[in-house]
Amino acid sequence: MQYDETLIRNVVAQVLAEVGPMPSGNGAAQQAASAGGRNGVFYDAESAVTAARAAFEQLRERTLADRKRIIDVIRRISIEQCEELGTMEMEETQIGRLEHKIEKLKTLGEQTPGVEFLETRAFSGDYGLAVIDRAPFGVIGAITPVTHSLPTITGNAVSMIAGGNTVVVNPHPSGKKVAAEGVRRFNEAIAAEIGIDNLICVIAEPTLESAEALFKHRSVALICVTGGPAVGRAALNSGKRAIVAGPGNPPVVVDETADLDLAARSIITGGAYDNNLLCIAEKEVFVVDSVFDAMMDAMRRAGAVQLNAAQIAELTSKAIVTVGDDQHDAACKDYIGKDASFLAAAAGVSVPPETELVFGETDEHHPFVSVEQMMPFLPFVRARDVDHAIAMAKHYEHGFRHTAIIHSRNVRNMTKMGRELDTTLYVKNGPCMASLGLGGEGYLSFSIAGPTGEGVTTPTTFTRERRCSMIGELRVV
Repeated sequence: MQYDETLIRNVVAQVLAEVGPMPSGNGAAQQAASAGGRNGVFYDAESAVTAARAAFEQLRERTLADRKRIIDVIRRISIEQCEELGTMEMEETQIGRLEHKIEKLKTLGEQTPGVEFLETRAFSGDYGLAVIDRAPFGVIGAITPVTHSLPTITGNAVSMIAGGNTVVVNPHPSGKKVAAEGVRRFNEAIAAEIGIDNLICVIAEPTLESAEALFKHRSVALICVTGGPAVGRAALNSGKRAIVAGPGNPPVVVDETADLDLAARSIITGGAYDNNLLCIAEKEVFVVDSVFDAMMDAMRRAGAVQLNAAQIAELTSKAIVTVGDDQHDAACKDYIGKDASFLAAAAGVSVPPETELVFGETDEHHPFVSVEQMMPFLPFVRARDVDHAIAMAKHYEHGFRHTAIIHSRNVRNMTKMGRELDTTLYVKNGPCMASLGLGGEGYLSFSIAGPTGEGVTTPTTFTRERRCSMIGELRVV
């Protein structure tokens, strides 16, 4: 396929305009290119992909047991060094909450699916035997976000290597240091354990050029991106198979049958986690009018702090900005992932530093409703009834089909919302994280591929189907 280079460059440039410029890295790249790189840390895409391809050729000769040993190494480091690496990420990115940076790495080490997710299927009949196995793609090119820099790399690496692949990561520049250090530690330990280096490669000075080179490199068989709509579009137009974990703006509906205290605790747990940086996190809440005031009382009882209309207006004037030629609303980078106390201060309110979430009533047209703000402030909107609440939830989810949440004891209402919103994740009577096996059933991944349909990614996501047929023989029954 032919690459639309102009489109890729324009879209990646749009990403950079939204998240801030990448360093050019020319001096660093030239300085390090001659060194070649080791333990997965490289300064240009060509060197990284070449090393990852060589590592793949070695990995494909190894057993599933060896893949499990590799994954166990990643798990061990992610668990045992979560405090050090989580602190490093917090210090570099300056967004989110330290305890959650640490917890994310520990949880990923414990719960990310491994080789056990790979299944062989067989068809046996009059004409012989067909065996279907899951095979690797080869080298995967990955783009990771600043919101979960090393955690996304960690989870993806486990799933991708379980599938038999290697990976080259172009991280967000604001999380590049912890990305490189985590990858270095993983590879150093893996090489000591099984003798293969560079199974996970990272471009230490990510640039526009390195992102383009990764998308277009002939040895990159698959693209996996985790981020906003612009970088997703770039991946889909790369001319390669792409797995896109796109944006979300998850709505919450609370109907008149809900356990309001449970709903409040769940909304705070999910909406405040890592200061609302999770793409699955509660972003706006639509409450049926008959229980709206009682719901606000429940939020206060659960420890959230309510802002009044004037205070919300003051916060909005600082935390929401207009960008782009069309002057659309967007979250101000200086407020993304900041503590609730920081947001309250911007609104002119002093709250205890341990406050997890601030909230308040807005109308449905407020920018905090329509924008994926990634801040621990939640707007609450009155709905005439549950049908009105579901209709608003569908509208402001923007068709991303990412995540939706309802608090209700009415099974018909739950069913109606699930059908209407058609989201990849749908949570009933719990916090958003329950959909990823954290307090609910299921399994964990930080790449949730809604736009391309794979859903919560697993090792199977990063494999292709191969069928081996024996004609007329090996049917032994």
